[in-house]
Order: sequence, then C-alpha cells, then structure tokens
Amino acid sequence: MKAPFRKLAPPARWRIPVILISGILAGLFLYVAYISRVTSYLSDDPSSCMNCHIMAPQYATWSHSAHREKTNCNDCHVPHNNVFNKYYFKARDGMRHATMFTLKREPQVIFIKEEGKQVVQDNCIRCHSDLITDEKVMNYTSQTHHSRTERHCWECHRETPHGRVNSLSSVPYARVPVKGSPLPGWLRQLTETTSKK
Repeated sequence: MKAPFRKLAPPARWRIPVILISGILAGLFLYVAYISRVTSYLSDDPSSCMNCHIMAPQYATWSHSAHREKTNCNDCHVPHNNVFNKYYFKARDGMRHATMFTLKREPQVIFIKEEGKQVVQDNCIRCHSDLITDEKVMNYTSQTHHSRTERHCWECHRETPHGRVNSLSSVPYARVPVKGSPLPGWLRQLTETTSKK
C-alpha cells in the first residue's frame, strides 16, 4: 500500500521546494476563496448575489417587490427537486458567472439562459399552483388549461418580481447593500500607510 505513494513523493532534494510551493499555492487558493466570499454562496442570503456588481438592478428591484417578503433568489432561480441537484445547479451556474465576471465578459444586460428559464417556470408553478388551476380565482376551465400551463408565467407577469430591468442604469437611485472591503484589517492598514507616503 505504501509503494504507490512512494512513487509520488519527490526526491529528497526536492522535498523542501515542493512543500514550499504547495504551501504557497494552498495559501493563494485560500486567499482567493476568502476575497471572493465563497462561503456566502452556500447560503440563501440574497445579498450574496451582490458580490457581483452587475446584479445590483436585479437585487434592487427584487427588494422593492412583494416577493421579498416570502422568497429569496434561490427560491426562484435554483431547482428544488432534491438537495444534490440544487447545489449542483448552483455551483455550475456560479462557476459560469464567476468565470464571466473574472474575464470581464459579463454583458451590459443580463438575460436568463434556457435552463434557468425552465427552473424559474417550475418554481413559479411550485409556489403558485393553486392560482393556476383554481376555478374561483381566474375562470379556470378545460379550455383555458393550455394557456395557463403551457406558457411561461412571465409572458403575462413581465414585471414580477424584477420590474423593468434592461440595463445597469435602469434603477440609478436604488439602494443596494454595499459590501465591505474583503481585505484583512492589517493589510488594509498597510496599504493605507504606504499610500500616504
């Protein structure tokens, strides 16, 4: 059992440099994880979406809608069929967003992808199924079944819950939470001291 691991071990003269380089890489990885607030994405806190500045209009319009009383971003934008699919979808979508943001490839106007549309539609139905098929609410009949269940909810409810968000400047006076600096205090103090000199 020890033989395969011995083949992976570097020669004796390389052990110290390999340990140092591994430590530096691990430290860089942990620092990047800290700066990007990785742990915030494990929660359902809507302000974690604000880690990316381009989401400000979506956050602001949601926070001024009736949906903020009962839901958060994950209630609508993440599948709820099982916990594994929820976090898989969240991780995959988050990696795509992080890659686009890191490479400065984010568009001026955000449009939801097809897979995301299906998730949102499923979640609309999950929460509002009683409104879709209730005969007392909206004259539901077998003739109206198709128009109520085959279309996307936002074909009629276009401004729910985000209003008209069509650019970064669509809600210029909206109040959104400002994230504090991710720099540790000692590093912030060091940079302020060197910038004053």
